[in-house]
Formats: sequence, structure tokens, C-alpha cells
Amino acid sequence: MEGRFDRRIVRETGESIVIATLRAFIIKELRHILRDRQTLIILLLMPLVQVVLFGFALRSDVRDVRLVVVDPSPDYATLALRARLAAARRFQIIGIAPSMHTVEPLFRQGKADVVMAFEPDFAARLQSHGPAHVMLLVDASDPNTATTMQSYARAVIMAYEAEEGAHRGKAIQIVGETRMRFNPTLESVNLFVPGLIALVLTLVSALMTAISLSREKERGTLEILLVSPLRPWQIIVGKVLPYLGLAFANVVTALLAAWLIFHVPFRGSVVLLLFESVLYSMVSLSLGVVVASVTQSQRVAMLIALLATMLPSSLLSGMVFPIASMPRFLQIVSNVVPARWFIIIARGIMLKGVGLEYLWRETLVLSLMTIVLMTIAMKTFKPRVA
Repeated sequence: MEGRFDRRIVRETGESIVIATLRAFIIKELRHILRDRQTLIILLLMPLVQVVLFGFALRSDVRDVRLVVVDPSPDYATLALRARLAAARRFQIIGIAPSMHTVEPLFRQGKADVVMAFEPDFAARLQSHGPAHVMLLVDASDPNTATTMQSYARAVIMAYEAEEGAHRGKAIQIVGETRMRFNPTLESVNLFVPGLIALVLTLVSALMTAISLSREKERGTLEILLVSPLRPWQIIVGKVLPYLGLAFANVVTALLAAWLIFHVPFRGSVVLLLFESVLYSMVSLSLGVVVASVTQSQRVAMLIALLATMLPSSLLSGMVFPIASMPRFLQIVSNVVPARWFIIIARGIMLKGVGLEYLWRETLVLSLMTIVLMTIAMKTFKPRVA
């Protein structure tokens, strides 16, 4: 009896020791997590940000379609259709033009999404029971959005055709012709490749720069540079130049793959696109240095870089989902996302064949972002670990 009693005491004592050890280990890990407040905040904030961004950005519908109406001879029928388009709440009529000559610059500048062009004497042709023609000209740089916008416009035309025919007691016929500009075959790869170039440049430039610099800060190897006559800006330039060369090489290989494998059209200047790619890489590199300057560990730098660069570049840049379909506050936020401006530039050069005379505004924005971020990086970056 005494032997069994002793064994039970030993077993219970061993189990209590195991439980106590496990409890102590769990408490230690919890304290470690709570002590690393940067990582804790990011781990708690990132899921919330992802849910909010994906919930607002992943939209298949299109809103605020910028529409230009070409109406050479306004009459009651064209005015009625224009009123229906304005009341549909899908369209935003940005101009009424007498001819097609003024439309082309709006398309190339990215200021118009759809053009609805009525033929002369539209109402007279309806009254004579002959077919009245209307042409839809759609910017198909984003093929999915183009198809949706075409469907919205056709739905308005068909609704007017049915209602007017019922009112007259006789069927009327409106013949619609659709032309897709800049991507007539509606190839989705033509949409994704410019955005993928921006994503690759962000990955190489911002994320890898932030991880590399924060790793050296964490290990203390950057402190060795304090004994040298190098200034902070020289250290930054020396660190980021190799990544700038790597980003340039990635752009060249991505463009070659797009042209040789996917047959993406390239209607603009290759030199201009390479210059814009280098400019965007400088923006991303500066952002990576800023992230590294405000973090003390490689893990935190990676999380912040993902949160500040990769998510906005993929969701708020218009790479896949149109910015016009997002809520107003996200449209405003997207203005500070560098990838948004680069994608407009890349699509304009590759698909529309436009030059700097149409893309100067986007280029100026990227230039100002480079100057601001580089200035912040040079003032905040410290080789010594605090």
C-alpha cells in the first residue's frame, strides 16, 4: 500500500511540475509578445487592414463611368437618352461634343471611359421607322471594366428602345455598334502586365531594401560605418544603387517576357518606359529606406513594408480593380500610392502609345514623391542602433 501511495505522489508531483513548467513557458512567451509592441500592433492591425481593404477594393461593379456624348444634331430622342444616362447613376457625363475630333485626346489622357456617338438626325430616323445608329467607343485598357461599361450603356439604350416602342405602339430599332479602343481583343494579359511590373519593382525595391537595411541594423554591422567618413546620404546611396540596378534588370526581363511570350502590344517609347521605371524604383527604394529607419528588427520591417507597399500596390493602384468603383475615401487614399501613377504611365505607353506630353502629370507626381521620401530617408536613417 505504501509503495503504491508513494508512486501516486511521485506521479502527481511530476504532472504538477510539467504543468507549472508549461505555464511558466506560456507566460514567458506572452510577455515576450507584449514586450515587442511594434510586432504586436502590426499583427493585430494587419488582419483588420486586409479585411477593410479587400472588402472595399474587391468590387466587380463599376461606378462613375466618365461618359462623353457626341451629338451633332440634338433632338428629343438624343436628349431623352442623355437624361437617362445621367439618371442611371452609373455614368458621369463629362462633356457634350459636336463631333468625334475632340474625343481622341480625352481617351489618350485617360479622362474619358466611354463615348456615345449619335448619328445626325437620330430622331428623324426613329420616326421614319428606319434603324437609328449609335456608336459606343470604350476604353478597353481594362477589358473586364470595358465589358461592364458597355453592358451598362447598352442596357440604357435597350430600355429606351422598349419604352419608346411601347409608347408609339410600334417597335423602333436602335442599332448599336461598339468599338474597343487600345485593347480590341480584350486580352486580360494586357491589363495585368503593367501592374505586375509595378508589383515586381515594389517587391525588389521597397521590400528587399527595408529587409536588408533592417537586418544590418539588427546585427549592428551598420555601426562599423561610423568609423568611416561616409555621411548618411552616402550610405543610403551605396546601399540602394545595387537594388536599383536589379530593379532595372527586372523591368527589362518583364518587358521581354510580355512581348515575346504574351504578345502584349508596345505602342510607345521603350526609352520613356525604362526612364519611368527607374523613377518608380527610386520612389520604392526611398520608401524602403524610410521603413528601415523607423524599425529596429528585420521582422517588423518586413511586416511594415508589406502593409505599406504590397497591399496598397495590389489593391489601391487600379492594377486589377478599377479605382472608380471604390468608395470616395479610398479613391483619395489611392493618390498617395506610387503604383497608381506608374500603372497609368505604363498602360499609357504600352497600350495607348502616348508620350510625356500626356503623362507629364503622373511623372511629376512620382518625381515629387521621390524627392520627399528621399529627404525623409536621409534625415531619419541612422546607422547606430538606438
